[in-house]
Amino acid sequence: MGMCAFSFNPMHAGVTSGELIKGVVVMGAPQGSAPMTTTVINIHSESPIRDHVIWSLFNTLFMNWCCLGFVAFAFSSRDRKMVGDMTGARSYASTARSLNVAALVLGVAVTIVFIGIFTASASVIYYQISGHPDGDI
Repeated sequence: MGMCAFSFNPMHAGVTSGELIKGVVVMGAPQGSAPMTTTVINIHSESPIRDHVIWSLFNTLFMNWCCLGFVAFAFSSRDRKMVGDMTGARSYASTARSLNVAALVLGVAVTIVFIGIFTASASVIYYQISGHPDGDI
């Protein structure tokens, strides 16, 4: 009992205006209709909070200069997220990310410096052992 999808001309069917109004009244509105209510569902598309645990674990095991990897691992624990403190979890995640970046940059820099020192030392030792006259580089 709703709207028709076709066009109806009452003059072609021989229907008087009174019958047409009566038909519209009977077929128009649903019987016993209640006021229409609407339901709105809000879907929040929050991105999940990244806690950087894997990165912190990597830095703890391999790039732990000045214990920055371990401190980052402590900050990237999931306690705040499990409790439901999303503001605290975001703050801890930001701190863990900053500490992980510092640990990674410091670790790579120290590794490059150690490789340079080792290479220079090895070349000096090689020249001294081989008996070159200019053993001091």
